[in-house]
Amino acid sequence: MNYIILDLEWNQSSTGEEEVTRVLPFEIVEMGAIKLNSAREMVGEFSELVKPQVYHEMHRITSKLIHLQMEQLEQGRPFPIVAKQFFDWCGTDYIFCTWGPLDLTELQRNLRYYGMEPLADGPFKFLDVQKLFSIAYEDKKSRRTLEHAIDYLEVEKDIPFHRAFSDAYYTAKVLALMEKEVLSHYSFDVFHIPKDKKSEIHVQFDTYAKYISCGFADKAEAMEDRTVNGTKCYLCRRNLRKKIRWFTPNGKHYYSVSYCDRHGFMKSKIRMRKSEDKMVYVVKTERFITEPEVEVIREKQKKTIEHKKFQEKAIKNGKI
Repeated sequence: MNYIILDLEWNQSSTGEEEVTRVLPFEIVEMGAIKLNSAREMVGEFSELVKPQVYHEMHRITSKLIHLQMEQLEQGRPFPIVAKQFFDWCGTDYIFCTWGPLDLTELQRNLRYYGMEPLADGPFKFLDVQKLFSIAYEDKKSRRTLEHAIDYLEVEKDIPFHRAFSDAYYTAKVLALMEKEVLSHYSFDVFHIPKDKKSEIHVQFDTYAKYISCGFADKAEAMEDRTVNGTKCYLCRRNLRKKIRWFTPNGKHYYSVSYCDRHGFMKSKIRMRKSEDKMVYVVKTERFITEPEVEVIREKQKKTIEHKKFQEKAIKNGKI
């Protein structure tokens, strides 16, 4: 299997008033990629400018960031031609690797806009090298810039940043230096969410488990689903009794704590997200935590309840 390290540059509307911004907020103007073999040795490179078909003025922020002018882009080729060439270059056995998840989202929006075949009809695995850097070298939560990672790893800066090829090149350098075990922490692209219950994602990593649901009409319907609201030990597969029932401090994140006699306290966290077709879907992560961490969540629940009571009282008294 090869690693395709992809980076894109894109332009956007200068006014934000065009109707097309609803379906194509960012138009890809440059594609850059590096191909690494299974030993993570560089075996190929790809670099192409894309001729704009939608936004014919360069947004001031885009121009300042990537140092490209519209005159240069006019020398490129239309996106469908460049994209086909890119996928032919990728081959058949590969995994995408990007610095953060946004490039794959915008690639798929551009593919959809031009009526091209999607990358997949549901979620698929990729390597988020930005996340992997945090797992390998930092606190597993922070998300650093690519240049920070290059400085941290003392990689030579032999070409400028902020062009598609150069950023793919540096991302490949970071990936090549990581221990193989780190690469097991793959991510899922969910531009196309699971179509049904059978297609939902259930995966277990070394210290946590992840579940990605199919779509629901709204958050209430999602939280009524047994797979969503259920808590089962991902190690011994037993249903667990909740010590802290589901609560949400903001309507987007939901928390609960359950207890397993064999493995201890398990924290469950739900993130409510919206798909491209405006369905609600759930990303649930579960991991085992210590008793002090349980108390932190209990305190968060207490503050959430107090805040809700305060709001209800204010509404009743006509203060809100």
